[in-house]
Formats: sequence, structure tokens, C-alpha cells
Amino acid sequence: MYCGSCLRDNALATELIRQGHDVTLLPLYTPTLTDEPNVSTDKVFFGGISVYLEQLSAIFRHTPRWLDKIWDSRIALRAAAKSSITVDPGSLSELTISMLKGEEGNQRKEMSKLIDWLKTQPKPDVVDLQNSMLSSLARPIKEALGCPVCCTLQGEDLFIANLHEPFRGEALKLICENSKHIDAFIAVSNSYAAFMAGYLQIPRQKIHVVPLGINLKDYQPKQNNSHSQPFRVGFFARIAPEKGLHLLAEAYRNLRKRDSFGPARLEVAGYLAPEHKPYLQGIEEEMKNAGLGEEFHYHGSLDREAKLQFFQEIDLQSMPTTYPEPKGLPVLEAMASGVPVVQPRWGSFTEMIENTEGGILVEPKDSESLAEGIFSLWKNPEWAVDLGRRGAKGVRKHYSVERMAERALEVYTGLIGVTHVAGDALER
Repeated sequence: MYCGSCLRDNALATELIRQGHDVTLLPLYTPTLTDEPNVSTDKVFFGGISVYLEQLSAIFRHTPRWLDKIWDSRIALRAAAKSSITVDPGSLSELTISMLKGEEGNQRKEMSKLIDWLKTQPKPDVVDLQNSMLSSLARPIKEALGCPVCCTLQGEDLFIANLHEPFRGEALKLICENSKHIDAFIAVSNSYAAFMAGYLQIPRQKIHVVPLGINLKDYQPKQNNSHSQPFRVGFFARIAPEKGLHLLAEAYRNLRKRDSFGPARLEVAGYLAPEHKPYLQGIEEEMKNAGLGEEFHYHGSLDREAKLQFFQEIDLQSMPTTYPEPKGLPVLEAMASGVPVVQPRWGSFTEMIENTEGGILVEPKDSESLAEGIFSLWKNPEWAVDLGRRGAKGVRKHYSVERMAERALEVYTGLIGVTHVAGDALER
């Protein structure tokens, strides 16, 4: 799948490299998948197959490294990744706790492989872990390399919240303990910084905000000054209940009951995991039962070129998440394309809309409020076009990849006590 965190990390690493800094983007578990040129290394540590086997049986915790190379190879990992194995937190609870225990967990052999390799590389000025689920790496890395370690917070609370008890409580306890060895945290939005400070019991002053940034090179604001015929409501995000497609479909059905609204279509795109196929099928069935089956179109998972074209062909974008979203990359991408957005008033969306003026906010988890927001843009196309223009301008001002890299460098250099990064930065 195209992972929002991987897209964000790859964009940041790419921009830092472009600016002349030495960055190693090191994948864990599986090779990363991005819709832009991938700058991560060929090496993958904590190979997903090894991690699973070591959790499953003590035999694999003692196999020689030469044998591990068979299932740690990129070929084997890519083959496993193609099967789209579920990442349901409920089924991964014990493995999650083991990983958070670090050297005391079942994957201690994988940690030794990583540390041994890092010792052969030029010493980095700073190491940035991708999320707090990797916090057990902080202490051994600091001891082995003698450099500061920071950790980016970008949405892992949703995974933690879905762990079964007692694993959820134990995971939070372990993260809190591991946090003592982390010099600073990076949050991708102000709202998420405030939330995670309480959730993980981290002093707020230890969390720095580095807003998301996207590579705007290929994003072209729409030039048309009127709505499409038919009017196209867009949803671009991972197809999962927490992203709120069912709420948007319900709002759409409510709108189509109004004689004044139409003709229209609901255009949907994004990664669909096997476990969520029944979810999408249920939405499609509801649309058919309402006599709107022909107006619902799922485009599948899109590469970069198809994604950019998708945004050019919709009149508005909405991703009405059922939880306070910390990131929201699709919202920024839509606005960068000159598409106005209709978003719930929580999480990162509030500050995004305030900064860009590229859309409107509605009540969270409320399909009626969502329908009213969409209707207001439909009946006033001049306003919708103006929001699109403001959003395109606002994203370029506040959410460019250059701005993200600039802010990240401020955090990194603050940790190493110099004005400019002079050596290596290790991400992830």
C-alpha cells in the first residue's frame, strides 16, 4: 500500500538530500512503497518474515544470519508484501509488545543486526525513528552511536487504541519507559502534538511540530471556473471505516433526495486491504439499493500520475474521518490541485483549513452536516472556485516539502547544538 507515513518520510529525505545533506532512509519490516522516486536503501532491517517467525517459534530466534538472509531478501519480502497481509492490531498484540520490549523481546537478534550494521557506517549526527512503536530502538542506538535520537509521531495512536487489553495498557507503559531515552519528538500537526503529549505522558515542550509538506512539482491548480457536469464529489484515501467513506456515501444519498441537487457522481479511489473489501461492498450495496449504483465509481489504488488526474476531475474532496486525523495528506494534495475540501472540524483539518482557507469545516461524524457543507459549495460555484484558488496558494505557502525540511532541520540542529547539519542524518 501507499503509506502516508512512508510518503511523508520519503519526501522529507528527498528534499534534505536535494539541499546537500547526507540522509540514509532505512526501511524496517518491508521495502517502502511511494508514488515518487524512492530514496530508501536496499537494506531492510527487522524483516517482516523474520520478525513474525521469531515471534512464532524460539527456533528462529537462534538461526544463523546466513540462513536468515533467505527470508530477509528483498525478493522474499516483496513477495510477502504482495499478499497484503492484514495489519489488524488485535491479531498483532503480542508481537507489538515484544517489539516494544526491544532487547528483552523475541526480536533481539534483529536489533543486533541493525546495531552491528550501524556501527560500520559513518556516525550520524541524529537518528529519527518513524514512530513511537519503534521507541525500543532509542536506548541501544544511543549507546552504540553516541548521537541524539528523536522520534516522529504520525498516527500510531489509532493502532494502539485497537490493541486488545491488557496489551494496550502494556504498550503505552512500554512506550512511556522507552521515551526516557528519546531526546525529542516530532509531531506532524499542532493538534497531534497536544494529543500525544497527554496520550503518551510526554512533556509538551519535548514535542516539536514539523507540519506536513508535499512535493508540489507536478500539482497544477485546476483552471476551470465552473462545476463539472455531472458534479463530482471525490474521496481519495485508504478505504477503511476510520477514513469515513460510509459517512460520505450517506451524505451523498441524502443530497440526491433533494430535487435541487444533481446530476452528480461519487468518485472514490485509494488502497483497499483484503479485510476491508466487505466494507466497500456494503457501501456499494447501499448505493445500489438507493438507486444510485451507477453514480458510485471506485477507481482502485492509484499511482502518482493517476492520482494527479483524479484531482483534476473532481469538484471537491472530502475525507470525513471518524477520528481526529493527525496527518491528512490527501486533503493537502486536493487543495494543491485547486480542489476545495469539506472536512470534519477536528484533528489536523482545523489548522489546515485555517492556514490555507481552502475549504470548509463541518461537524465530525455527522452526515447531515457533511451534506450541508457539500451542498453549500455546489449551489455556489464561484465560492467553491475561490476556495480552490486559496487552497492552492495556501498549500504552497504553508505545506511545501521545502518548508517541512526547513522545520525538521531546525529540530535536528537543535539536538546536536550547531547551526547547520554538517554530517549524516539517519531517518527511520
